[in-house]
Amino acid sequence: MQRGFVQLYTGNGKGKTTAALGLALRAFGAGLKIYLGQFIKKGSFSEIKALRRFHPNIIIHQYGRGRFIRGKPNPADIRCAHKGLNDLSRAMISKKYNLVIADEIICALNTGLISSKEVLHLIDRKPASVELVLTGRNAPNQIIKHSDLVTEMRKIRHPFDKGVGGRRGIEF
Repeated sequence: MQRGFVQLYTGNGKGKTTAALGLALRAFGAGLKIYLGQFIKKGSFSEIKALRRFHPNIIIHQYGRGRFIRGKPNPADIRCAHKGLNDLSRAMISKKYNLVIADEIICALNTGLISSKEVLHLIDRKPASVELVLTGRNAPNQIIKHSDLVTEMRKIRHPFDKGVGGRRGIEF
């Protein structure tokens, strides 16, 4: 890839990670190499199971303990996020990957696991040939301004509002 951009999927609606994974699937189909780093998340979700079948063209690492973070973050959660940021940065700079996805990095920022300054530094270090995708709700204006493509997912209606839980194969 000669020119890579920074894409940001944000907003309070469903579909941010799904959009990033759809892009990963498209990139895989085009013969590109993908690095997916998931912040906060941990677990063998259906999409992760599917993507692992594409190894070695899609590399997946999770940098979380699989728990919601409310209030002051736990030091273990902070360590996981910083390991993720360092690994993702190294993968991006290595130029081994055409597409680097930082899934829920904005959530990690908003919960205090990492700072805006660190995310902006990641964006600034992006090689011209790498596509960088950031996901997570409530992206700060600074991050929006430093992104080339910004898509906001807006919830209009969701079955969760009627008490319907997550469904295997649809939400996880």
